[in-house]
Amino acid sequence: MSRGVTGADPTRAVSMQGHYAGAATRLAAFALDQTIATSLFALGSAIVAWAIALVTSDAFKWDPDALFTGSLLLLWLFVYYSYPWSVSGKTPGMALLGIRVVRADGSPASGRNAVLRTLALPLSFLTLGIGFLPIIFGKERRALHDKIAGTAVVYSWDARSARWRFLARQQEADPVAV
Repeated sequence: MSRGVTGADPTRAVSMQGHYAGAATRLAAFALDQTIATSLFALGSAIVAWAIALVTSDAFKWDPDALFTGSLLLLWLFVYYSYPWSVSGKTPGMALLGIRVVRADGSPASGRNAVLRTLALPLSFLTLGIGFLPIIFGKERRALHDKIAGTAVVYSWDARSARWRFLARQQEADPVAV
């Protein structure tokens, strides 16, 4: 089998399933998730405010304090991250980028792992980012919150399988071009 310019085995590059996810992929997934989560929170808040105004009257002006809104946002973010991690191992942003949370041994993450990971995630930020350094420099690419929760983030897509599905669909569409 021929090797590419970098000397890497091309069959290995086609399927990264089960390999530890890199820092760029994880950061992009987190940015997507934060965008999705805050957008959904803003939309939900607007709908609640509209419903209250509709039921009471146009004169009603709801002005919750920052502590209440911040608490609701934190509760929403907790649910946004912990529930998908416990059910499927991936948030919407992670699903779009093909990564998932698993236990350190590779088995599916449990609800306990998901809740611990969600609660420990702020620690990686509160250490001024030092908690994220193992993602870049560590062999297993496990951040502080991953180590606390006993989890790892791995690629969950398999490009080789996707290519076979694509070729099968192409043949179904044009059986002569075999």
